[in-house]
Amino acid sequence: MLSTLKPKFVWQIFNDICNIPHPSHHEQMITKYIVDFANSHHISCELDKVGNILLTKPATKGMEHCPSIALQAHMDMVPQKNEGTVHDFFTDPIEAYVDGEWVKAKGTTLGADNGIGLASALAVLVDPAIEHGPIEVLVTTSEETGMHGAFGLQPNWLKSHYLINTDSEDEGEIFTGCAGGVDFTSTFAVTYAVIPEKHDCYMQIALKGLKGGHSGCDIHLGRGNAIKLMARFLAEYAQDISFRLADIKGGSLRNAIPREAFVEISLSKDDLSKLESIIEQYKSTLQNELGKVEPNLEITLTEVKSDKIKRVLTTEHQNKIINWLNSAPNGVVRMSDQLQGVVETSLNLGIVNIEDNQLYVHFLIRSQVDSAKDAVVSTLISLSQLANANYEIKGGYSGWEPNLNSCLLQLAQDKYYEIFSQKPKIMVIHAGLECGLFKQSYPNMDMISIGPTIVSPHSPDEKVNIQSVIRYWELLIAMLRSATQLK
Repeated sequence: MLSTLKPKFVWQIFNDICNIPHPSHHEQMITKYIVDFANSHHISCELDKVGNILLTKPATKGMEHCPSIALQAHMDMVPQKNEGTVHDFFTDPIEAYVDGEWVKAKGTTLGADNGIGLASALAVLVDPAIEHGPIEVLVTTSEETGMHGAFGLQPNWLKSHYLINTDSEDEGEIFTGCAGGVDFTSTFAVTYAVIPEKHDCYMQIALKGLKGGHSGCDIHLGRGNAIKLMARFLAEYAQDISFRLADIKGGSLRNAIPREAFVEISLSKDDLSKLESIIEQYKSTLQNELGKVEPNLEITLTEVKSDKIKRVLTTEHQNKIINWLNSAPNGVVRMSDQLQGVVETSLNLGIVNIEDNQLYVHFLIRSQVDSAKDAVVSTLISLSQLANANYEIKGGYSGWEPNLNSCLLQLAQDKYYEIFSQKPKIMVIHAGLECGLFKQSYPNMDMISIGPTIVSPHSPDEKVNIQSVIRYWELLIAMLRSATQLK
């Protein structure tokens, strides 16, 4: 039923996109669709060496004197499904459907991120009712898994001085800045010893039930980081008993606040009741500190089969790991001076695990200011060196510093108020948008990011609000029709 919704061209194209498998790094079919779409409508189309697509269309009659505007979207989606859902993202279409005011998918991610943005950009090229100046549509590849297309974008390919990114997820908000980021991994060689003779009890401690969330958008909400809370327990509370650490793990994604952390330990049965007591004490402490934010936090203690734990870390390496994790920085580092309530710099301790006699600790650092990001990296380097740990820095990309004097921003504000009789919110997102990378190849480009309201992207609960798509579309075409004001 999507093709019956308005705006007609947007939903018809989005319906096509839903029928084409397009998870990150598997974009061959969606690329073919876009190229065929361009050819069938006699639109100029080029591909670059990393798979980005650039479509160009001349101005409609009477708009030839307007400056060129680029519309930008990415072609890939995040493939996630509910447990029990039978779906192959490499072959099966997304089963999108209308549910009241929303469009959802049956048991999977919908791909409205960024499928609606892509559909709207292509719709601009074929909707005969839209008056516009010269248009470029840039479609990038594999944004969701590292912004590979944006990293590979070459200078001088785009001719537009203005760019509208369509990857925002809150209608009524205009984004004019985003955080840059970099991955930092510390690696410790660990050595093992035999289990102490007096240790006849093997237990797993699990700290779970936390909300987690996006390490950019949710980092300021005061939610617990399971890895940090577990490290605190081991450093501050568990020292009252004689235990030996056999394993530690927590988190699953560097860009997600860890919801769970687990340790396996050996100890004497004589200390088991004391361990149970200090776990209850720590749980009470955390409920007092975090109860309003993390009401479902729980710490459980379960027995591990004796044949599973065959060795434990040496005392030296156990203490080093616990102290390092307990002292590692995490969370908001600094708030923005330009925009109230916006995080400028943060880091997320996202993953810890032991593999092949190595402990890996993964961070994602974010900042709107590159020098501030570098300062956090410097802190982690110093901390790693103090612990004689190796480290690796990779995947760095620049932030998009806000330009509150942007001509494109002013046009968007004016048109939004003109259409809806209310002012939009001017925002900076503490997460990555491709605009930050575009600035490296196009430093003078004037950019904003807008989009419809999308709830729970990257999860099977993803849904897009139908009315917000209408409002987003009205703003987009009003800006295109008023492009003369950008001169």
